[in-house]
Amino acid sequence: MIVQPYRPVTYTIGSVSSSGMQMPMSSGMQGMQGMQGMGSMPPQVSSGSPMTPGGVVVQNPPQQFEQSYIENIFRLNLGKVGTFYFTYENNKEWNAKVYKGVLEAAGRDHIIISDPVTGQRTVLLMIYFDYATFDEPLTYQYPGVIGNPPTTRNCR
Repeated sequence: MIVQPYRPVTYTIGSVSSSGMQMPMSSGMQGMQGMQGMGSMPPQVSSGSPMTPGGVVVQNPPQQFEQSYIENIFRLNLGKVGTFYFTYENNKEWNAKVYKGVLEAAGRDHIIISDPVTGQRTVLLMIYFDYATFDEPLTYQYPGVIGNPPTTRNCR
């Protein structure tokens, strides 16, 4: 194994003179530069869109796809009937439960399903979620790919 010697580097704050040497910045100049930077900061925009120094809000182009997180996959498939498997550790009454129902809503930490017969709605926490199965093709968009893959496969 080759051991490289440690060579610390010191960086200085300042401007480069015409001779190529760095000139250190005085403390008075540093304070002035910091004050100038504070005044040019644009105000916050509630939509999260960037803003130009002149105060014009720049609209971001709409995203063509959602990132591949489970809640986004569920949101793409609202209204479909699925079977959802959950595990509740350290529960003496029931360790694992299976729920079947129509996927009505999906949040970051929960889903809401409903029984198609009774209409009863159940809120399920994603912290206990294991996996889900569906009897129909799912809508799925992988990041960077627009559209869905073919629903049929050549299996032998």
